[in-house]
Amino acid sequence: MTITQLHYVLAVAEHKNFTKAAQKVFVTQPTLSMQIQKLEEELEVQIFDRSKKPIELTEVGRKIVQQARNIVNESDRIQDIVDQQKGFIGGEFRLGVIPTVTPTLLPMFLKSFTQKYSKLKLKIEELHTSAIIKKLKDGHLDAAIAATPLEQENIIERVLYYEPFVAYAPKDHKIHEHENILADQLDIDEVLLLEDGHCFKESVLNLCKTSQRNDLKNYQLQSGSFETLISLANEGLGMTLIPYLHSLKLRESEKDNLKMFKEPVPVRAISLIYYKSELKMQIIDALQQVISGIIKGAIQFQDVKIISPIHKK
Repeated sequence: MTITQLHYVLAVAEHKNFTKAAQKVFVTQPTLSMQIQKLEEELEVQIFDRSKKPIELTEVGRKIVQQARNIVNESDRIQDIVDQQKGFIGGEFRLGVIPTVTPTLLPMFLKSFTQKYSKLKLKIEELHTSAIIKKLKDGHLDAAIAATPLEQENIIERVLYYEPFVAYAPKDHKIHEHENILADQLDIDEVLLLEDGHCFKESVLNLCKTSQRNDLKNYQLQSGSFETLISLANEGLGMTLIPYLHSLKLRESEKDNLKMFKEPVPVRAISLIYYKSELKMQIIDALQQVISGIIKGAIQFQDVKIISPIHKK
């Protein structure tokens, strides 16, 4: 049994196809098939049911894959240990980022970070929180940037910054007349929300203390982007909440519709998260240092009283 064979098994288990798996690990399909067959003969079991389309794991195959993933991950960490000892910041680092953070945070730090650590190959993937957690646990991500707290076993959370909520209410909305607002003034029936799957939506629902909608309203609107929500609000279909950093990107005419919250200000915690056994700590430390340094100049809410970060349901 070799580590290479286990890599091949994991590739087939992921892609459920020998040809695609071979492309993933950069070998020919016959080579991959032969190595897996040798492993099956050595173990005297069948790992894959080749009669199914797509290929499926056998019952014992599922157990083997689970253990193979642990073995491969641990073998990959040997180089991580050496790099950490040397203080080397380079190689590949896989980072997940939630969609409500990607358009605002990445432009702020990515260029300076990659220039500072030019030997690092940063692979960034935009994912919803549930997918991030799964990929962290499966070893397909080294770290992620997400809204916390997540309360996930074995997931470590390092808060990067607290981002305030900002209300967007056009001139014809009743909240617009207020210079500042309180969370208690929000009516969930009037708040335009992101679609299901976005943790920001859950934060807003928790902030409004209810997820029940008024049956008298003859439409329900949800979208995948803040830009769409703002456009809908401009058409008189309600108001919405956006993260503070996103509000900085609005046109000057739209900024007149922004309403800040009175203290205590509701916020969401944006954190760098990673699996507890992660060894690329020198890269995680570097990410935290660069992002925290940049964000302090962008969010001027360091000294105000805030509402504790909103827990997800």
